[in-house]
Amino acid sequence: MVHEPYPRTRALSRARPTLLLGSVLALLAGGLTLAQLPHADAAPGDATTTNAADAANTAGGAALPNAASVVEVTGGQGDWQLTVDGAPYTVKGLTFGPSAADAAQYLPDLASMGVNTVRTWGTDQTTAPLLDAAAANGVRVIAGFWLQPGGGPGSGGCVDYVNDHDYKGEQLAAMNQWVGAYQDHPGVLMWNVGNESLLGLQNCYSGAELEAQRDAYARFVNDAAEEIKALDPNHPVTSTDAWTGAWPYYQEHTPALDLLAVNSYADVCNIEEAWTQGGYDRPYILTEGGPPGEWEVDDDANGVPLEPTDVEKRDGYRAAWECLMGHEGVALGGTLFHYGVEEDFGGVWFNLLPGGEKRLSYYEVAELYGGAPPANTPPVITGMSVAGDATAVPAGEEFTLRADVADPDGDQIAYEVLVSSYYLDDNKALVPTEFTNNGDGTFTVTAPDRIGPWKLYLAARDGQGNLGIETASIGVVAPPVAGSNIAQGRPTTASSEQPEYNGETFEPGHATDGDLATRWASDWSDPQWVQVDLGSVTSFDHVQIVWEVSYASAYQVQVSDNGTDWRTVHEVTGGTGGVDTAAVSGSGRYVRVNGTQRGTGWGYSIYEFGVYAS
Repeated sequence: MVHEPYPRTRALSRARPTLLLGSVLALLAGGLTLAQLPHADAAPGDATTTNAADAANTAGGAALPNAASVVEVTGGQGDWQLTVDGAPYTVKGLTFGPSAADAAQYLPDLASMGVNTVRTWGTDQTTAPLLDAAAANGVRVIAGFWLQPGGGPGSGGCVDYVNDHDYKGEQLAAMNQWVGAYQDHPGVLMWNVGNESLLGLQNCYSGAELEAQRDAYARFVNDAAEEIKALDPNHPVTSTDAWTGAWPYYQEHTPALDLLAVNSYADVCNIEEAWTQGGYDRPYILTEGGPPGEWEVDDDANGVPLEPTDVEKRDGYRAAWECLMGHEGVALGGTLFHYGVEEDFGGVWFNLLPGGEKRLSYYEVAELYGGAPPANTPPVITGMSVAGDATAVPAGEEFTLRADVADPDGDQIAYEVLVSSYYLDDNKALVPTEFTNNGDGTFTVTAPDRIGPWKLYLAARDGQGNLGIETASIGVVAPPVAGSNIAQGRPTTASSEQPEYNGETFEPGHATDGDLATRWASDWSDPQWVQVDLGSVTSFDHVQIVWEVSYASAYQVQVSDNGTDWRTVHEVTGGTGGVDTAAVSGSGRYVRVNGTQRGTGWGYSIYEFGVYAS
């Protein structure tokens, strides 16, 4: 089929993303920094390499590549093999997360694990240090090229692959540029065009248009593969997607690919069946894989996905690898996920060494790949749970965490308890929280002061660079207040309210409706107030304010008998949000919260304003 030529502009700053959009971590939390993504405005001459022949030998004494190799897919149907300079080569790899600029720091460790391959998602002038360090340590690189909308959920924007010839031309120009720059580098194993875009297109299109776009994308990948192979006939070309359901598109429209590739986690052991039933005519590699991801597990009682334990993750890597390599003559190896050092929500779920500390999974992968035996291994945490009702932990109050922790080497263990508000506000950070180690397998922990689902982490460190870490969840609720809430259901007014957004309203009555799923929200200015009419002058002894993330750092609780003349009965400065419960002696027909200083750049927002009388 003849396609319209693509314009080959060099306006790479428009053509290529400037932020990394990693596949799995876009699914998890908006994306971890997984690899070096293309940077704009680079000329071919910017790419530099070093002579790997001058590098030191790897720990195992293996000969290091000092010149470009010929990498081929050899054999025939069901009896394929990847070869490097004629020698059989099984991809024993990991996806690579640190900056390419820091590759020399990490590649010796990867080589010691028995890793012979790392995978990236983007290739440009910043890739040279990674290729150099890989070659110097006997490791090779699956060099990726990012295409929109990559990363499964459509990260990186939507592209019209049927009609946007400028975008396609710019991407082909960029691929040609960097293939030309690195094709003779001894660190290159193969080229990988795109990441999960066939899946990601479902977030841009639907119905017949989605099918047309997927067909066009697969044809474009074929054009890219043909151009790459014409420029560099010595390295295979593949293309990654997140499901074997993408392979029929490649089968029909992308014959130039030398092999298939797939990202798969909980479903790894079903790839062989999918390949067999699909009647495919090429071998494949796994380009991401490991234990189940957040999108593949059940939720717990708090609606939080049940993260596998450290032990389950360790076993998950072994199960994935054994299922993969059980498909002899077709599966040519894989790059498991993930050699990353981020210590956040996604990093704890998948990274083999978050914060640079090694986990059970790190050592399991090293054993699978024939790496050096460990001198010391991490603490093992089992049976972690929250005592009592984990769905109703009062904000700011103490609760008990239980866990069995053992260190195989008898090392002294140091503990840390951290929390994450990811399921409240998409914040992936892990924040240390107050706790006491009771010395009997229990820990007394202070709950966060914001209501909603929180993820809880117990970290155990052995002082030898190893980490055991387990997770649970708690549902934080407003602390109970004695007496009756005389404000609930009463007429409520406010100085302002935000307009409807995405079908959600923010009227004042939401602050006194007894429903923590609704809220009042004000304009983004100071001061603002919300007040409730009790119907007659009434005495009360407590107030409770359940703030949304937009809280007041300074406010007063005021009362009035006539709605005009106000008396302050409680004042707060230096407020931090969450849940404010205070003993307040007051009386009046009207009670209001008068916000004088916002704690955020937004307005004031209250889930519930309770006035209690014993």
